Amino acid sequence: MLYALAAVAICLCLCIYFSLDPARTPFPRCPFKMLTGLSCPGCGSQRALHQLLHLHVLEALRYNALFVFALPLLAFLAFAELFKDRFPHLHRASCNPVFSWTICAVVLAWFVLRNVFGV
Repeated sequence: MLYALAAVAICLCLCIYFSLDPARTPFPRCPFKMLTGLSCPGCGSQRALHQLLHLHVLEALRYNALFVFALPLLAFLAFAELFKDRFPHLHRASCNPVFSWTICAVVLAWFVLRNVFGV
C-alpha cells in the first residue's frame, strides 16, 4: 500500500513538472542559494526535471548535470531496496560504505566545481 501511494505521489509530481516550467512559474527557490549566493548540488534540478520530461536532455544537463547523471543511480538504489529479498547481493552492494562515500565525494566535487569554476 505504501509503495502504491509513493508511486501515485511520484506520478502526480511528474505531471506537475511536465505541465509547469519551474523557470517561469513560482516554484520554491533554493534556500541555500538565497542565503549564501552559492549553488547547492541540487540547484537547477527542478528545471532539469522539466526539461528531461520534455526530452530536452542537453538543456537539462545545462541546468544540473549531476541530477541528470544521478537519475539512473537513484533508479538502481530504489530497485535494490524494493527487491532486497529477491536480490540480496545487489542490496548489499548498494549499502556498501565505499559506494556511499564515493557518492558523497562526487556530490562534494560537483558543489566545488559549479561554485569555484562555474561548471
